[in-house]
Amino acid sequence: MLNLYSDIRQKKNVFLSPREQQILQWVYAGKTYAEIAAILSITERTVKFHMGNAMKKLGVNNARHAVKLSIELRLLDA
Repeated sequence: MLNLYSDIRQKKNVFLSPREQQILQWVYAGKTYAEIAAILSITERTVKFHMGNAMKKLGVNNARHAVKLSIELRLLDA
C-alpha cells in the first residue's frame, strides 16, 4: 500500500495535454474510442494515439488505470 502512495506522489509532476485530458474525461464518462472519435471529429486511431501517450506518461497499461490515476492526481474532473 505504501508503494502505491509513493508511486502516486512521484507522478504528481505528470503533464497531460488538453487533448489527452479530454479523451480521458470521455473514457471516464463511459464512451468507447469510436464514440470519442465521433464526438471530437477525429479518427479512432487518433484517439488511441492520445490515449497511448497518456498511459505512457502515467506509467500504466490500460485505460481504466489511466482514468483512475488521473482522478487521484486531480488531472481530471470526477
